[in-house]
Amino acid sequence: MIFKKGEFFNGPGGIALGAKMAKVVDKDGIEYRIEHQWSNEIDESACQTYIHNICPDRPESVINKDVRKLDIEKDLDEIDAFTFGFPCNDYSIVGEKKGLEGNYGQLYEYGVKVLRKFHPKWFIAENVSGLKSSNDGQAFIRILRDLKESGYNITPHLYKFEEYGIPQARHRIIIVGIRDDIKKEFKVPAPTHGEGKLPYKTSKEAINEPIISVDAPNHEYTKHLDKVVEFLKYIPPGENAWCENIPEHLRLNVKNTKMSQIYKRLNPQLPAYTVTGSGGGGTHMYHWKEHRALTNRERARLQTFPDDFVFFGGKEKVRQQIGMAVPPDGAKIILEAILKTFANVEYDSIESKWNIDDLLLKNQLELVGK
Repeated sequence: MIFKKGEFFNGPGGIALGAKMAKVVDKDGIEYRIEHQWSNEIDESACQTYIHNICPDRPESVINKDVRKLDIEKDLDEIDAFTFGFPCNDYSIVGEKKGLEGNYGQLYEYGVKVLRKFHPKWFIAENVSGLKSSNDGQAFIRILRDLKESGYNITPHLYKFEEYGIPQARHRIIIVGIRDDIKKEFKVPAPTHGEGKLPYKTSKEAINEPIISVDAPNHEYTKHLDKVVEFLKYIPPGENAWCENIPEHLRLNVKNTKMSQIYKRLNPQLPAYTVTGSGGGGTHMYHWKEHRALTNRERARLQTFPDDFVFFGGKEKVRQQIGMAVPPDGAKIILEAILKTFANVEYDSIESKWNIDDLLLKNQLELVGK
């Protein structure tokens, strides 16, 4: 069985690559898999990356346009599945936290329009963990209600990707929806790594095993000022710009902020901290031993992109694409759980972090109480 997938906010193709890798065979030998049908993305470089790696034979299927200018009724073909990692800028804990009032906060509604137009069998919606607290929790509730009322049984969960073998502490809210009339229940796949399970995959393992070829794509080193190199020499693995042994003359002259990721080195014995797609000096992630920022290829390794996955655009554009993506290996785990649900294949599972009915009822009671 093939599910034809549409996608909004496709980025470089983290979810799409996970979808290409995901395959399940049922007890009768029938294979369940996912096939790209169309996608949409406003960023031209990300579209080039997506086309090159996901659908090189169908470049016209990737629509480079602001989703607000897309004619959902006319521009898109029928689909069986839909994925959308709607922009997180207004929900991120490091952003301005404008939530639904921000420029990007209501873009999820275009995904809802697709669900109501095409009624795909299932969908995945993804966003940052800060979505839960945005607008005093009302953004999360509104999004869940809109998705549910589009005709879906939904399962929201906070996935901690390091618990699934991803070499990075990346925590994301992922909402899986299965159409009401299908009468199948999605269950959150059980974590495989951590205490009492397999050991976490470390940043050192991800970057060094195997060694990255010197001519690998997107593997350009950053040329640092001598002062930055000298500064990094005083920062131990896992520490940042605020560690006590940095000499006074090298300390940062920054007031009222001590962001933990500023000039933070990786701890080689742990998963990396979260790979991000933006930020100024000192936010580029730093090697645990060498006195330099990571290359984009090293960041891509932490995000589980293979070395032959080529990113297009300038160095900062590539960094942005990598940091905004869903780790393909993490996406594959969730997508295969969906395929197993449809194929009636059992798998280890856990309770979702939130019960949708309890959340909506609690919110309704709180509103009545006000």
